[in-house]
Order: sequence, then structure tokens, then C-alpha cells
Amino acid sequence: MKFNLKFLFITLFICTISVAQNKGTISGVLTDKETNNQPLPFANVLVKGTTTSANTDIDGKYSLSVNPGNYIIIFSFVGYESVEQPVTVKANETIKVNQILSSGSYNLKDVVVKSSAVNKQKESALLLDQKNAVAFKAAIGAEEISRKGINDVANAVAKVSGVSKNDDSGNVFVRGLGDRYNVTTLNGLPLPSNNPANKNILLDIFTTNIVDNIGISKTFEVQNYADFGGANIDISAKKFNGKPFVSFSIGTGANTNVLGQDHFYLQDGPSYSGFKKVGIPDAPLKPYNYATSWDRQEDKNVLNAFYTLSAGKRFTINDESSIGTFVTGSFSARNRFTEGYSRGSINANGNINSDLYRTAYKHNTTTTVMATADYKINNKNSIMLTSLFLNSSDQDYSEYEGTNVNFDGGGDTELQQTSGFIKRGTFERTQLIVNQLTGKNKFNDRWNLNWGAGYSISNSAIPDRMQNTFVHSANGTDYTFFINSNINNHRFFQELKENEFAANAALSYNFSKNDDGFKGKIIFGYSGKFKKLDYTMQQFSFFPDRTTISFPKSDINHTDNYLDEAHFGSSSSNRIYQSYNGNLNTNGGFANVQYALTEKLSVILGARFEQLTQDVFFITTTLIDGKNSDYSKFNVLPSLISKYTLNDKQNLKFSASKTYTLPQFKEKVPIVYEDVTQAYRGNPDLYPSTNYNADLGWEYFPKAGELISVTAFGKIIQNPINEMFENSSSNDITYANTGDKATVAGVELEIRKDIFEIENANSLKTKLSFDVNGSYLYSDQDLSNEKVNRENGFGADFTFKNSKLTGASTFLANANLSLLKEFTDHNDISATVSYSYFSDKLAVIGTSQIGNQVDKAVNKLDFILNTSLTKSLKLGLIYNNILNPTFERVQEQGEVPGKSAVGDVTVTSYKAGSDLRLTLNYTF
Repeated sequence: MKFNLKFLFITLFICTISVAQNKGTISGVLTDKETNNQPLPFANVLVKGTTTSANTDIDGKYSLSVNPGNYIIIFSFVGYESVEQPVTVKANETIKVNQILSSGSYNLKDVVVKSSAVNKQKESALLLDQKNAVAFKAAIGAEEISRKGINDVANAVAKVSGVSKNDDSGNVFVRGLGDRYNVTTLNGLPLPSNNPANKNILLDIFTTNIVDNIGISKTFEVQNYADFGGANIDISAKKFNGKPFVSFSIGTGANTNVLGQDHFYLQDGPSYSGFKKVGIPDAPLKPYNYATSWDRQEDKNVLNAFYTLSAGKRFTINDESSIGTFVTGSFSARNRFTEGYSRGSINANGNINSDLYRTAYKHNTTTTVMATADYKINNKNSIMLTSLFLNSSDQDYSEYEGTNVNFDGGGDTELQQTSGFIKRGTFERTQLIVNQLTGKNKFNDRWNLNWGAGYSISNSAIPDRMQNTFVHSANGTDYTFFINSNINNHRFFQELKENEFAANAALSYNFSKNDDGFKGKIIFGYSGKFKKLDYTMQQFSFFPDRTTISFPKSDINHTDNYLDEAHFGSSSSNRIYQSYNGNLNTNGGFANVQYALTEKLSVILGARFEQLTQDVFFITTTLIDGKNSDYSKFNVLPSLISKYTLNDKQNLKFSASKTYTLPQFKEKVPIVYEDVTQAYRGNPDLYPSTNYNADLGWEYFPKAGELISVTAFGKIIQNPINEMFENSSSNDITYANTGDKATVAGVELEIRKDIFEIENANSLKTKLSFDVNGSYLYSDQDLSNEKVNRENGFGADFTFKNSKLTGASTFLANANLSLLKEFTDHNDISATVSYSYFSDKLAVIGTSQIGNQVDKAVNKLDFILNTSLTKSLKLGLIYNNILNPTFERVQEQGEVPGKSAVGDVTVTSYKAGSDLRLTLNYTF
């Protein structure tokens, strides 16, 4: 009996092998005629009269295994005309059947939404792209952005594993590395900065209505610029998808902190829309010559407002040629109110020399207009024009009350008064114009060219900042002006102009062709950018005669009455002028070879050859004749990327590279920037860091739209740049190459999973899913007094011998739970609960027994509800920052040896309040 069973098993096994060996294979690529013959993913390929079928992958590829014989293959896709192709299959042979699908007489809306739109916006498609790519990839698309109720690009990027964001700022940190380590691009072309303090444009000024998807590359690829250590963040602009449409949305909401105030104040001058420009008067050294008041103005527009109008249409020229046009415009206005401590000059014993309580009223606007034109010339050539205009404004009217050791009681030393009052109004405005032309040319199956060119103009200004400082007058009851320094009573004007031209081109050649396509690809290319910037600031400081001016505290908000011509009289004033202009020119050539060494192992070996020049000329109050700080270097930057396919659902990926990090222009200029409680000074002796990067990742894709991944990463940064306190009594913050080496190591985990999905007889779904990502980061850097003393014009006395990297959080986490319920084809509801967390983050390195300043951990919880009432009408409800945590920065004096009894001292603290938002969208 045993023999018979063995014989039967062997017979069946041989028969199975025999049948398998006799089968043939049908494979090929489906392409989309409507999108210049781009690959068509998620299409269906069916052997007619059977249940044998397959879906195309992200590259439009499919493969079927069948017995020898004659068949009819049906190619189909929702919104496209199905195509039937006869085919004869022979044993042990592979037959290629490529097919182009088109919409034909079908509605164009279905065509585009199910092809290119899916490619760029759908979560499952982006994950499939990540799975098939050799390089490490991460992206967030329009679908996920909508589901999570994200309004700006900064918050969208912060949803990606290993990324955190500062509250009240568009600065993002990638793996603990901040602004100077990141690169921001639009359609692969760089964007200028909108703030002297930043290398990158602040991402919160970009609304998500312009976004198709956002790619975040945490590993270096040679086609990207090498001033890179954290991530290259690339915003892909939306282009037309669907039938002609006009869509309008309106929203309103409020901040709970604002609703709790009886009055809401802003400075005089700026308009509600954020466009009004306030200029310098003809005689600026007289405080009464300004067209705007020194006093606060009450604002009744306390509700937030959101408006968006979008439209699109495709114009057909002939069978192969068409132009898709898309235009969108939006305006948003948000109000916020915060209050809490604002302290400065905290010494080693924990004594607070400037102890103030701040109340801040804020009004922010963003106006965006973007248009894209996607011109399909023919099946092999296309170009795309993108034009973007953006106006962003920030108003911040703040009042500070408390004590400062420098307040002298109005000159009467017997009073020994240290209490005072400060009011400061700051208006900041950015205008950005971007024009880009990108193109794709397919010469044949082997040769392809991708190229782009762009010109950007950024004008960032503080067109009016005003400050008054008050202390007790000689009688100890009334108040007068405090005039011991230029900053106390002033008008400030700043302008940063950046013009940048950028171009890139990549010529690729496919080689080593086999039945499945090409095993190898060589890419040669060039990318360059040429930035010119000009910065000017003027401050007009006033010194009223306080021996003749005094008033009750209630008149602090009637300053105009005491800075008029009669009271100011012949009191003194002065003008401070500082400026710098610079150039940053980058010319980079690159080459890489991608080759499938085996069926499972693919490698990309590349190198970038880059000539870099950064020069700056500056004029300061102490260098009135000016001085240069220049840098030039030729860099050779290698890169290795590899992918090993464990099976059809799992990958192993590895990457190693060398990059560098430039200091920012502002950091290289010894101009003092004065906030109310903290001053910053640049350092012309700064020089670039060198980065060595490595990543090892495992990816598992259980099914479409699902992912489990673990990535380990490490970096060695030579000569890292950090913020540090100057070794002086002023406690000003400066910048230096603080040590020889920093080491970064960590691990990231990401899970995207469907908990359940139920589909009824009418193909309507009920789906519950979640995604969670988190990262652990270890960072350590040596701090060298000798190095700083030797390389710079100032000394250092670091409190600690080593520290974390500034901006580094040990733990980061994001989690989202989403429920979708479809009632009919045009009626559904979706709800998402979104949570994020980052642990303590080092902000400033301490010196002279002063502890490090650290931003404390924050938990954030949001709720998003969206419903489609009809095919055209949608409603949305967003409840942001439900937990309303305290944002706090502390000086860790308790960590300083011998100072444990002092304990940590709060530097700043406030609650941002929760935001409620209701939106309505209608599409014609």
C-alpha cells in the first residue's frame, strides 16, 4: 500500500511538472493613449471564456500562464473601450501582446481619473510604485491628504514616517535633521526661500489644492542636488484630470482660543487679505510721520475663512495631440491667540533676567493661483507648463508684561523698578512667482529624454515692524518710554529678494534586451541652479525725552498721543542699515547605471560631479565698508542603491551615499537679529558639513494598499553645524561647526493595513483601515571648545562634552484610523482619527554652565469627517488639535553638573487652541 501511494504521488508530481513545462506565457504592456502612451496600471487582462485573468502593475505590465492553444484576450479598463486580441500559444514559449487602450466615445472623466490620476494620487498606486522602484520611495497623494483633512504641505509631509514639524512654523525635521539638511522642489525644480532664516521655503504657505502628490526621498539619488542630509521633498503640481469641470469650495471655522477673547487686536496698516504694502515715509526719523498708528487696532473678523475655485478642460487637436488645462485659486485667513511665558537671559543659576508674560494675536493669510497646461504633442513627446503665484502674510501683535533686569525705573535708581511693558507688531509678507517648463521625449524604445527649466522670483519682506517699550516713570506709578537701546522703540523694514534659474536634463538609454524588456539603463544628465539674493534692513529707532513724558498705564495703547510732534520735539533718533547680497551657483553632472544582475537583484550605481560656489558680501553696523565670505569647491559624490526581491510581496533595499550640507546665507552674515527676548548673530567662518549616509530596508506588501516596512538608517556628519549660545553675558545665539563628528542611527516602522472590507451585492463598500508609523533616533556629536576657538572669531565653553543634534527627537509617531461607508454610488461618509507625537527635541546647545534649550514632547489629535451628499455636493468637518497640548521650551539647568538643585527653567510656553472647520464643496 505504501508503495502504491508513493507511486501515485510520483506519477502526479511528474504529470504536474509535465503540464507546467508544456504551458506557454502571454505577457506584455498596456499603455494609455490619452496620456501620451504612459503605462496603464490596474487594467484587467482576461482569457475569454475562462477565469484566467491578471491585473497590470504600476508599469502597465501583465503576465498569464496558459496551456497551448488558440485564445482571445480581452483588455479592459473602467471608462475605456475594451479590446479583444486573438493569440496562439505554444508550449514553453512566451508571446508578447502589447496593447494601447483609449477612451474612444467614453466619458473622458473616467479615462483620466482611472489612469494618470490614480497613478499620482491614489494611496494603493503610490505603494505599488514604491514596491516596484529600486530606490527607496515614500509619498503622500491627494487621496490620503483629503482623507486626513490636511490643509498645507508642511502638515502633509509631517504624516510621513520619520518626519516632524514645529508648531506655528512650516519648518519640518526629517530624521531629526532640520531646514539646512533638506531640499524642496516643485516638479523636480528647486524653490527659493521666503525667509532669511531658512534655506527652504516654508511649506505651510502651500495649500494642498495645488498638490497631486508629494514625494519624500530620504536617500540621495545623483539626479538630485547634493546639499542634502535629511530629505528631498518634491511637490508634484496638479494637472487636469477628468471631463471639463468647475469646482468651488467654501469653508469657515474658528480657533477656540480666539473665541475665548472679548477683543482681538492687530497692528495698524496691514489689510485683511495680506496684500497691502506699508512703506517707509519720506522723513522716517520722526515717529509721527508714519502713515500707520503705533497703537493696536481691534479686529472684528475673528472667524477663519477658506475659499477655493478650480477648473479644468482638455482641448483635442488631433488623434494624437491634445492640451489639458487646469487652474486653481484659493484664499485662506486664519486667526490665533496664544498666551504664556516668554523668557530670556537665563543664567547658570537659573535666574531669569527677562521674565515676561506674552499675549499674542495672529492673523495669517495665503492666496494661491496656479495654472498648468499639459500639452501632448504626439504619442512620443509632451511638455507641461506650470505657473504659480503665491502671496502669504503673517501678522503678529504681541504684548509682553513682566520684569527685566535692564529696566531701570525711569532713571530713578532709588525706585529699583524692574517691571515693564512691551508691545510689538510684526507684519511679514511673501510673494512668490514660479514659471516652469518640463518635457518628455521618447525617441525610440531605447532612448528617452526628460528635461525641465524654471525661473522663480521670491520677495519676502517685513514691510512694517513696530515696537514700544514702557517702564515706570520717576513717580513709580505712571509709565514712560524705555530708551536704553535701539530695539526698544523702533520701526523696522526688511526685504529679501531671491531670483533663481534652474534647469535639468536626463538622457536615458535602455540596453540588454530580453523577453521581459531591458535589463539595464544608463542615465546621463545635468542639473544646475543659479541663485542671486539681496537682503536689506533698515531700523529707525526713537529716544523720546522721558523726563518730560509720562502717562497712566491705560495710555500705553494711546502711544500716538505721546509720539506726536509736540511731545517728541527735538528728541533723538537714529537709522541702522545692514545688508548682504550673494550668489549660490551649482553646476552638476551625473551618471548612473541601473542593471538587473539577476531576476531578483537590481543595482543602481551612480556618481554626481558638482561645482559649487557660494559667495556673500555684507555690510553691518560694525563693518560699514563691507566684507566678503566666499566658498567654492568641486565635489565628487557617489551613490549605491540596490534592491533584492525576496518574493512577489517582499523587498530588501540598501542605499549608501556621500553628500554635503551648506550653511545658510543668514548664518554666514554677522548681522544681529533681535527678537524681544533673544538675539541671533551670524558667523562668516562657517563652512559645509560632509555627510555619509546608509539605509537598509525591508518592505512587505500583503495586498494592494497595504504595507509593512522596517528601515534602519545611519549617518556620519563631519563638522556638523549647530545653534549655540555665545560664550558671553549677552546669551546671544550664533552658529558654528561645533565638533568633528556627529553620529546618527535609527529605525523606522510603517504599517498600512485594512482591518476589514465588506462589499455588498451592489459593489458598495464598508471599510475600516489604519496606518501607523514611528521612528527611533539616536544621535550623538562631540563638542569641541578648541575647534570653535581655532576656527572662529569667538570662543566656546560648552557646558557638555557631547550632545544630540539640534532638532533631533528620539521618538516620532503618527497613527490614523479611517472608516469608509458607501450608501450609493454618489453618497458616502468617511471618518478619520489622526494622532501624532514627537518626543523632546534639542533646540540650542548650552555654553558657560548654561543648559541646553529643549522643545518638550507634544501629542496631537485630529478628527476629520467627510461626506458626499450627491454626485456634486460634499461636506467636510475638521476638528484639529483636540488635546490642545502645551508647547513648551525649557532650559535644562537641572542636567548641568552641580546645578541639579536649580531644575529646568521654562523659556516659552503656550497653548495653540483647537480649530474647528466646516467646508462645502460643489462641482459643476
